[in-house]
Amino acid sequence: QVQLVESGGGLVQAGESLRLSCAASGTIFSINAMAWYRQAPGKQREVVAGITSVGSTNYADSVKGRFTISRDNAKNTVYLQMNSLKPEDTAVYYCNAFITRYKTLYDYWGQGTQVTVSS
Repeated sequence: QVQLVESGGGLVQAGESLRLSCAASGTIFSINAMAWYRQAPGKQREVVAGITSVGSTNYADSVKGRFTISRDNAKNTVYLQMNSLKPEDTAVYYCNAFITRYKTLYDYWGQGTQVTVSS
């Protein structure tokens, strides 16, 4: 079995920073693309940032220039550095990863971590 465990959420004031981490554990052959999503109350889940296995990244327009996604393949971990946080960044943040196990590609999700930004 594979688990994605997120950490690093919390309550901050506008303009401050947070760093989210998501570690994958279990029987893993390889991790392909990884991404962070978020879901605010009453809204649909949206993609925040993604990173491929070779480090190519993409971002939602709303976070470009403020958020940075990175990964440590040796640790099976993806990070999201969030700077200049705004109240509209308040949401539950979810880690997503496409992981190959036994020659099959699976889609896994973390349990989510709450990020609250006060004005």
